[in-house]
Formats: sequence, structure tokens, C-alpha cells
Amino acid sequence: MNKPFLHPDDMPPLEVTPLDQMLRLELERSTGLCFYEDCDRITQMLLSTCHWYVTTDANSLKLIIDCPDIITYWHIINNITHLSSRLEPFASSAKIRVHPPLGKGIPFEISVDEISAYRDWL
Repeated sequence: MNKPFLHPDDMPPLEVTPLDQMLRLELERSTGLCFYEDCDRITQMLLSTCHWYVTTDANSLKLIIDCPDIITYWHIINNITHLSSRLEPFASSAKIRVHPPLGKGIPFEISVDEISAYRDWL
């Protein structure tokens, strides 16, 4: 019979408790705050015009940005390399998803580790 590699105390819980959910939300809030504080003043002003948040799952961190208008959307897209450089220290696997205004296109999503190829494309 196969024994688990980790001690039972080190295994994830079988079910998620309200405390687990609360801790995850606090992690996301704190990570978002640290990310924002690490951005330069121009990027902070740009983000403040959008609805944005950081979310996590078992495998990655994701920055979600909802843009109020198409001009802001293009400013965010043009600033994607800076955003990724500020997000990268928080997770080995991170993504950025930028939503244009409703009815103005589909969301743009890119992994932080794909940014070098994107940077060459610009």
C-alpha cells in the first residue's frame, strides 16, 4: 500500500473552511496592496481609474483589471511589461487579464513568463 509522501499534518485540508477562505482573501488583499505600492506613481494613477484585484488559486496568482473605457484599456496594455515586472516577485506563476469596456472586445490575458516575447513584439 502506498504511503503519502507528506505527513498528514502537512497535507491540504479535505474541505475548505470559512477560516481558509478568510485567510485566502486576506492573502489576496495584502498581495494586491503590496503590488500597488510597488508600482510607480503613473501606474498607480492608471490603476486607480480601473477596477482591479488580485486573485489566487492552487497554482497561480492573477491580476484582473477591468477598464472603464477604451483609452484606459490601451494605456494598461501599453504598460503591461511594467505591470508584469511588479507582479512577478509575488508568484512563480502569475497572469494578467485586462478587460476592455463591455462590448468593446475580448479580455487580453498573458502569463508573466510570456512577457519577454511580448516585449519583443512591441
